[in-house]
Amino acid sequence: MGKFLTEFKEFAVKGNAIDMAVGVIIGGAFGKIVSSLVDDIIMPPIGWLIGGVNFSDLKVTLPAEKIAEGIQMKSATINYGNFIQTLIDFLVIALCIFLMIKAINKILRKPEPEPKKEAPAEPTPTEKLLTEIRDELKKK
Repeated sequence: MGKFLTEFKEFAVKGNAIDMAVGVIIGGAFGKIVSSLVDDIIMPPIGWLIGGVNFSDLKVTLPAEKIAEGIQMKSATINYGNFIQTLIDFLVIALCIFLMIKAINKILRKPEPEPKKEAPAEPTPTEKLLTEIRDELKKK
C-alpha cells in the first residue's frame, strides 16, 4: 500500500497532472461564459431577426398515449432549440481553442533559417565548349 501511495503522490504532484486540473477548472468556467454569451447575447438577436423566436422554446411535442380514461402522460418533447444553442456553444468554444492554439504555435514556432544561396556551379566541359562555339558564331 505504501508503494501505491508513493506512486500516486508522484503522479499527483507532477506538473502535467496539476496543469491538467487547472485546465479542467478553467475550461468549466470558460464553458459557462460561452454558454452565457450564446444564450444571452448571440441567440436573442438571431431569434429577433427570424421573427421573435426564442430558441430555448423550440421543440416538437410527441403525442401522449392515454393510460386510463381522463389520465394522460406528460408529453415527451424533442427540444431542438436547446440543441441548436448547445451546438453554437460548441462552435464558439472550438473557434476560441483553435485561435488560442494557433497563437501559441505561432509564438513557439522557431523561425526557419533562410536557405543559403548556392554559388553557380562551374560549367561542364561540354557547356564550356558550347559557349565558345556560340561566342565564335556571334563574331561572324
